Amino acid sequence: MENKVSFYNTLTKKVELFVPNQDGKVSMYTCGPTVYHFAHIGNLRTYICEDILEKTLRYVGYDVKRVMNITDVGHLSSDADTGEDKMLKGAKREHKTVMEIAKFYTDAFFSDCGKLNIKTPDVVEPATNCIPEFITMISGLLEKGFAYQAGGNIYFDTSKLKEYYVLSNHSEEELLVGVRDDVEEDGNKRNKSDFVLWFTKSKFEDQELKWESPWGVGYPGWHIECSCISLKHLGEHMDIHCGGVDNIFPHHTNEIAQSESYLGHKWCNYWFHVHHLNDKTGKMSKSKGDFLTVSLLESKGYNSLVYRMFCLQSHYRKPLEFSYEVLDNMSAAYEKLVNKVSSLDQAGEVDQEQFAAYREKFEAALCNDLNTSMAITVLYDMLKADINDPTKYALVKSFDEVLSLNLTVGKAVEAVDEELASFVEEKIAERAAAKKAKDFAKADAIREELLAKGIVLKDTREGTVWSKA
Repeated sequence: MENKVSFYNTLTKKVELFVPNQDGKVSMYTCGPTVYHFAHIGNLRTYICEDILEKTLRYVGYDVKRVMNITDVGHLSSDADTGEDKMLKGAKREHKTVMEIAKFYTDAFFSDCGKLNIKTPDVVEPATNCIPEFITMISGLLEKGFAYQAGGNIYFDTSKLKEYYVLSNHSEEELLVGVRDDVEEDGNKRNKSDFVLWFTKSKFEDQELKWESPWGVGYPGWHIECSCISLKHLGEHMDIHCGGVDNIFPHHTNEIAQSESYLGHKWCNYWFHVHHLNDKTGKMSKSKGDFLTVSLLESKGYNSLVYRMFCLQSHYRKPLEFSYEVLDNMSAAYEKLVNKVSSLDQAGEVDQEQFAAYREKFEAALCNDLNTSMAITVLYDMLKADINDPTKYALVKSFDEVLSLNLTVGKAVEAVDEELASFVEEKIAERAAAKKAKDFAKADAIREELLAKGIVLKDTREGTVWSKA
């Protein structure tokens, strides 16, 4: 088939024409969530852009096999193998077992993905399913001299590599600044950049999930899981590995180090990374107060696909700043777009020449480093063009195979009335003041007043949110 998709390869630091290892087939791996909490909308921007990449590849004719892990063990609160296990942290917070936490937040993650029309990968594999594979790779790295045992743990020895920082071209000192959380250095490491392949009970006595291994009872480090899960399902030569820019170091850097040391050859040809979603204060994260979720946006009256459209109007390699003002504008634009499509007359013949011409323009935008903003411009230009309605409708349906904005489902849900929204927000503020003054009778009266008008209030950790009954 004709190779025409190009995107930025973090490995080579340039936009490259994509050529898979096997003609017509694509092996694709995306780093999945650590399921200790809800995914915030910054996390989900990455999954939306990865979804667009996969659907673009399918749209132009590739047969794609996409694999994703679920991290349910081994990811510590610092990406540099220090701090508390995130899963254990979640279990303590909610007084549940780690597996209960993992199931609940895995289900929540895929629910959010469904609302955003993110396709479920062909293979989804939890880390806890692959302990034998982890032990096999770690044993191989020890035999080859790329790993060592110290303080009960098994570490990868980065000094054995000629090019450890291949993804970033930075020095060890520069990159360590980017590691999350200010934590104590691990004295067992021979080199600062070494990382844990296997923890034993010497790490945490209270670690809930533990397995027998040749090195004692313990559990895997975070980085080993993606290497082993991708090898298990995609083989020794992979086409594309995806993730957020915060995965570049140390996670993806460490994946390359251990995978290529174990295999003895180059592992993955293309690395695709999505930039952060920010608000006015900086990058969104679960450790900050601005923990925005899809459910929170829905409770404020937004269609979740408005957020997907918001992400597609920006390039995946640029930081994107979130604000409710921009989302309001996007909501209005989305409603007009869906209503415009619903007004098209589907009866009649499709002009195949016009269809082919506009599909080619749409493909060209996507194939040019996933220029989704230009792809949406092609959509708008087509709807304004002097071509018949059946052709327009057929093109919208075709474009939506990639955009996945439900553009052909009928009229959009009526937008929230601005005057009503302003009134409700004033009442919420009045109720909050009453509660602060311990005037609970007034607070209850405000809730009942709004309920009588068909407005339901819900008090959440992020604050009071409302929806129409």
